[in-house]
Amino acid sequence: MSQPGAVDVSQPPGSSQSIAVGNSQADSEGAARQRRKITQLEEKLQVLESGQAIKRRETNYYVSKGRAIRHIVTLYDAIEDLIAEHDRRWDSNESDENVTVDQQCLQFGYVALNGTLPWFQQRASEIEYDEYAQMLKKLRQGADGARGDDTSKLKSLVADWVNRELKPNPPIDPDDKNCRGFVNDACGRLLCPTELDWSNPIIRTGIRDCADGYVVTEMSWPAFLYEKYTADQDNLEEGLFKSSLLVQAFKAIFTSPSSAKEVANEGNGADIIANN
Repeated sequence: MSQPGAVDVSQPPGSSQSIAVGNSQADSEGAARQRRKITQLEEKLQVLESGQAIKRRETNYYVSKGRAIRHIVTLYDAIEDLIAEHDRRWDSNESDENVTVDQQCLQFGYVALNGTLPWFQQRASEIEYDEYAQMLKKLRQGADGARGDDTSKLKSLVADWVNRELKPNPPIDPDDKNCRGFVNDACGRLLCPTELDWSNPIIRTGIRDCADGYVVTEMSWPAFLYEKYTADQDNLEEGLFKSSLLVQAFKAIFTSPSSAKEVANEGNGADIIANN
């Protein structure tokens, strides 16, 4: 029996079950909200990753296409310089008579650039400047990367070709730069200007000592440029760029290193280049 005047604070029948049901429903709604948020975040992440994947594909595309620039367009000039010269001509009424040789070379390079990358001009006109600058950067990266790869590849290949053809004693070490150049008789013969006779010991000593009258400059035509490494002093264009060494280098870069082995030591370089 209850005490008189005491308050019955006991919960009405079914109240505990109602609270439990309410809490369970709230938990379910909270979990559903969390799942929706997770789904939204996953969708946003997917969009971001998709955009980054597209950007990576574009970057790889520009880099790969840029590798052709040093092979076909220009060996040293920057892409920006080619474009700047083209724009200068477009904005200027200057006659062709006032154009310098360097400017003409840049314009030829721009024409070759658009021939090699036919999409370049239209693409450059469609995108914003930041994207345009990034495109040029990736093209330049591909171009310089290709030149570096070719140079690295030829370092060992040329040493092997010279060893096979001229048979120096001792052979040229592909990994040692110090054993090349005029200090090496075989390399010196190939680098010697065509107007000088490397077999003459006085001339060899004069070139190595940089004596007056024997200084080799960028204006000299080295023997390795000529067919059979010999030039006609009365006709310096005869046999120029037809040496087996140059043809091998050409094939190693533009076809494959293995194809360079097919070049005969005294083959017709002009025919090989024309057929490749």
